[in-house]
Amino acid sequence: MSEKANRNNTPQEPQKVIALLRYDRTPPTAEQLKAIRDILSERLWEPTLEVVPRRDMTVDGGFIIDVGGVQYDWSDQGRGNQLARHLEQGHRSAADPTSGGLISILKEEVERFELQLEEDEVGHVSYVGDGIALIAGIDHAFYGEIIVFDDGTKGMVMDIRETSVGCILFGKENGLREGSKAIRTFRQAGIPVGEAFLGRVVDALGAPLDGGEEIRESGYRPVEQPAPGIIDREPVSEPMETGILSIDTMFPIGRGQRELIIGDRQTGKTSIALDTILNQKNGNVICIYVAIGQKASTIARLINTLKTSGAMEYTIVVSSTAADPAPLQYIAPYAGTALAEYFMHEGKDVLIVYDDLSKHAVAYRSLSLLLERPPGREAYPGDVFYLHSRLLERASKLSRALGGGSITALPIIETQGGDVSAYIPTNVISITDGQIFLEADLFFGGMRPAVNVGLSVSRVGSAAQCRAMKRASGSIRIDLAQYREMAVFTQFSSDLDEITQRQLRHGEVLMELLKQPLGHPLSMEEQVILLVLANSGLMDMIPKARVAEVKRHVLRHFKQRQQQICKELSERRDLSDNLKSKILAAGEAYLERERKG
Repeated sequence: MSEKANRNNTPQEPQKVIALLRYDRTPPTAEQLKAIRDILSERLWEPTLEVVPRRDMTVDGGFIIDVGGVQYDWSDQGRGNQLARHLEQGHRSAADPTSGGLISILKEEVERFELQLEEDEVGHVSYVGDGIALIAGIDHAFYGEIIVFDDGTKGMVMDIRETSVGCILFGKENGLREGSKAIRTFRQAGIPVGEAFLGRVVDALGAPLDGGEEIRESGYRPVEQPAPGIIDREPVSEPMETGILSIDTMFPIGRGQRELIIGDRQTGKTSIALDTILNQKNGNVICIYVAIGQKASTIARLINTLKTSGAMEYTIVVSSTAADPAPLQYIAPYAGTALAEYFMHEGKDVLIVYDDLSKHAVAYRSLSLLLERPPGREAYPGDVFYLHSRLLERASKLSRALGGGSITALPIIETQGGDVSAYIPTNVISITDGQIFLEADLFFGGMRPAVNVGLSVSRVGSAAQCRAMKRASGSIRIDLAQYREMAVFTQFSSDLDEITQRQLRHGEVLMELLKQPLGHPLSMEEQVILLVLANSGLMDMIPKARVAEVKRHVLRHFKQRQQQICKELSERRDLSDNLKSKILAAGEAYLERERKG
């Protein structure tokens, strides 16, 4: 047998595993090294493990052991961190202690604290910049896991590669550099939740931005959560009234529905969402407004409107401005949904507004390109559809067995030049249960809200309307469609027959009635009264310029002089023939006096 074959058949000695023990001043004794080696060998299943001591002045008391990608921190700082985590768990489990009780709880927790042999999987930063950090040495991290860096900055795993993981950073990167230590937390990215968030303005991580006191959370929910399954849901049947006549009559929204608001820049998309929030006053709906990439001044004006109207009492604002880094803009809608899910599982109805998902997709595109993912159509990554589908699928109406709560989602998408066939708009249209399309030409023509009747739709339809609204709506959508088509063909005609003139007059009055100023949502009773009077033709003879004025006067008259009609509509939420006759009689008498006076 050749010498080469002999060498190949010689059994190889097992390679030793080195554990580096770093200490500050006092080196460990031989007995201590042997005890440490025995513990680590048993824990790591490495019989050939060898402990090598090395002096390291950066270690502050005690010692730190590094073996492979795992670290055991028994330094003074490591022991302090372990005690802090122990106290935090005790603090979370305590049921709203008083100041005196809190001190006794802390003393008890400190007394029963025992130092544990905790192992941390540790890596090191190989690249940092633009809100992104690449970490080498961490082999078992999962998507969405929180990573803590040695300067206290937190990040979330968003890219897993063969030799490294990519993190998005939730803080400033000034304290990070190549070689900085990164530690796994084995914890999914989440946000604190609870009743105390109502009326507050928070960032994408749940920290208060309104200068108020610290928010005491009731729990912690992951920002990424699977959507409820089909068995856990119920059909959408209860209305989420917006207070906007053109929407509640023709494109009703139900609790648990996802209705897209889409249109060009500055066409009133946020105004519709704001009116919907204002209309929930004195109701039982909790509202969450998520601002993504908006100007801070715009968000401040919206918050001021909510406070002035008394709507902030039941509203949470999750703010991620244009000045915030892309990771916070990316996580904001998921954080808002985690807050909404807390209330939904408490059996409550929630309305959540995402303003807007176009900027959310741009933030995700920036992160993906920085993580070197291949660009696709319009430079968006291939999973951008999944980005929004897994978000909006979480809006649902839960079954009664699960409490019957709901999340109604109003995502907003900005189009360019009215192009609804672009990449992101078509993605979100295919995910949602309908869309409200706002047309720029209508907006600048004075029709506000500028709802395009032809391109808007609600796939839930009349199932989300009360009986009174369903019966009062009548043929308003068909009448408006006929009017718009007829107005195009007759704009150059001078000789029109009486039937055509009547249809044009009726359409003009309907268009004027549907105009609604910002911040003035109408109650269900007011909408039903206007629809009954308009569909009967009683208002067709009013000059176009006076329709808005007469509309205000009619509603004031019914509110002050016909309180019984309004009360019956509000309580029964149905429109009987007798009640309809009362509305017509009262409206006709008032309009007759209006014409004479």
